[in-house]
Amino acid sequence: MKTSRLKLKHQIWLIFYFAIVIFTVMVLYFFNSFSHLTQNRAANFGNQMIEQTRSKIDTVFNDIRVSTGIAVNSKLIQEYTVVDDDYKRAFDSGNYALDLMDYMRSFNSYVSGIVIDDVRGKQLYSLDSSGGDIFFLKRYESFIRTYKKDPSLREKGQFTTTLKDDSTGSEQFFYIAPILESIGGIYFSQITGYFTVMVNMDKLQGLVENTELTPHSTLYILDSQDEVIASTNAKTRGMLFKDVLSMNKDNLLNGVNTTIDGERILVQVKGLEQADGWRIVSLIPVHELTADMNPMRKVSIIVGIGIILILIMMGIFFMNSLMNPVMGLVMDMKRVGRRDRGFRIKVRSTNEVGSLARDINRMMDEMEEMTRDMFNTQARLYKSELSQKQAEFSALQSQINPHFLYNTLNCISSIGLEYGSREIAQMTSSMSKIFRYSIKQDELVQIKEEVDCIQAYIKIISIRYDNKFSMNVDVEERLLELRTPKMILQPIVENSVYHGLERMDQGGRLEVAGSMDEQGDVCFCIRDTGKGMEPEELAALQAKLDTDYPERAQDGQTSQSIGLTNIHNRLRLLFGERYGITIESRIGYGTTVVVKIPSLE
Repeated sequence: MKTSRLKLKHQIWLIFYFAIVIFTVMVLYFFNSFSHLTQNRAANFGNQMIEQTRSKIDTVFNDIRVSTGIAVNSKLIQEYTVVDDDYKRAFDSGNYALDLMDYMRSFNSYVSGIVIDDVRGKQLYSLDSSGGDIFFLKRYESFIRTYKKDPSLREKGQFTTTLKDDSTGSEQFFYIAPILESIGGIYFSQITGYFTVMVNMDKLQGLVENTELTPHSTLYILDSQDEVIASTNAKTRGMLFKDVLSMNKDNLLNGVNTTIDGERILVQVKGLEQADGWRIVSLIPVHELTADMNPMRKVSIIVGIGIILILIMMGIFFMNSLMNPVMGLVMDMKRVGRRDRGFRIKVRSTNEVGSLARDINRMMDEMEEMTRDMFNTQARLYKSELSQKQAEFSALQSQINPHFLYNTLNCISSIGLEYGSREIAQMTSSMSKIFRYSIKQDELVQIKEEVDCIQAYIKIISIRYDNKFSMNVDVEERLLELRTPKMILQPIVENSVYHGLERMDQGGRLEVAGSMDEQGDVCFCIRDTGKGMEPEELAALQAKLDTDYPERAQDGQTSQSIGLTNIHNRLRLLFGERYGITIESRIGYGTTVVVKIPSLE
């Protein structure tokens, strides 16, 4: 018998029957998946735990690598390993090397000792009070010599295995990096010495012990020889760790459930990024990770049975109290399907079926309203498209105006030359250059173009004030081919003239200089000997420059602060917080504005 021929109440019963069957299958699937979910949860927890610890240890090792790299690339450190002048070694590069090593130890608590030794056998030490004697053992010399002979050490520093001091019973491991001479001497690109850092194993042990684990979990740090460097179980430190590492390494990376001493243990292994061959191993009892899920399993069984009983009772309720309203709803819907637009469904009950009937009536009303709105929206959209086309046409027309003004200025310049008015010709020619430069589409221009713009503006000012001011532009030749954002210097020069020099009774001096600083950044210095700024005015302007997202200029704010703030924020948005404008000013002495941008080819 086909389902479509069944009565509605039979169809409802059939639906509930299938719902109960499907729910039962889902419950069984849930319990089957619950076991896998528990194991995955355990694996994820272990993975997060070992990843957090790995990240901390890699951070420690990376700090040691970075600080050591800075040291071995220092010219004075390299000079110390090659210079033959003992006086210079003792009082020049030697003092610097000692200060650098002391700073590294004070800055990084994981560094307990540092030694620099050159190929001649001379050594320089900076040692902690504990564990430093290990540098003077004969075993240390033979131990570290094997790493010095390793050809791969030239390319990358290495973390060593542990070295035990039999007299004290202490153990230490080191980070060794070669010192390659790069200052251009006779030993250029050769290994002239070694920089060895002794790592504080007690601090490393403390970091591991502070890792949050389950009560009976264990965490190990293993070196490249699978020797335990640190562990939450301090008794295992220094022992070869072979029980678990004999397993398949690929499986260990993803987490393996195994039995150790009759107990199910989750084992995970991850390598350290900063130390080749080093690994972190975690052993977590599975029952400690899944103990909190046992009550959840019991509750799920009770809930599943309850839901099945509720489904059965709901079927009975539907059959007894909802069948008639549903059948009436079906009949009314058929009438609606015949496109009787004026007809609305009768509400025969106050329960969900009645709410459904009201919702259908409201939906039909909204559909009619939406149809009306659709026609109105189409009409408005057509008008909007017409307005947009008109705006685009106006924008095209506005592009003609700058070229018209530029051509007009050239025409005035030609007339001035023809009638012998040299000043008018020079001013209009300079203004034409500035205007043509300002309407360029390029955001980045060559510095020499920016300098030409400033010189054109200075020519205008010289004519305007009858050479009252002394103005000079001095930009290094090597900077002229570099690139800079457009129109960042002319507004500052203009501020210097109108807010500084113009207020003076007698002539002043304006200097524009461009150079490259020690970091390779381009710096422009605009200095005037004008009136200067009051301390309060300077402080307000500097505070405005230090604001990350300045608001729109308020009433009373000077055009000088607006222009400088706009240029400063423009440079910071383009190149970052390192760049922008700095200002110095003293009342009666003048103002200095420094513009810093990166070197752009």
